[in-house]
Amino acid sequence: MNNRAKKTCRACSPDAPRAPRLERQQFQKEHVNWQFVNENDIEKIRRTFFFDQYSEAIDFTNEIAELADFEDHHPTILLEWGKVTVTWWTHKIGGVHINDLLMARETDDLFASRIL
Repeated sequence: MNNRAKKTCRACSPDAPRAPRLERQQFQKEHVNWQFVNENDIEKIRRTFFFDQYSEAIDFTNEIAELADFEDHHPTILLEWGKVTVTWWTHKIGGVHINDLLMARETDDLFASRIL
């Protein structure tokens, strides 16, 4: 990946703490398009990105996949015509870790770089 952020995602153990409430609140203020969701008692963060062309959505999906492989942290990605929905959470802890907030920020950066 080009232009990596200063921080990188680090593998965590099953006993790693979930992202602190204040950190999640700060993230939410800075990234209003991401929503904290609860599925089967597992907290996750999710955002839908919109595109004019299906091919743009495919390209973006591939960029996220490349980022995920680079960081060894993989989201759920739902590709549809005109949109890509990305959901981050940490499987080992069954919730949102600081890594997930970092990856969401990186996902936003990928999307923003497409607009420039």
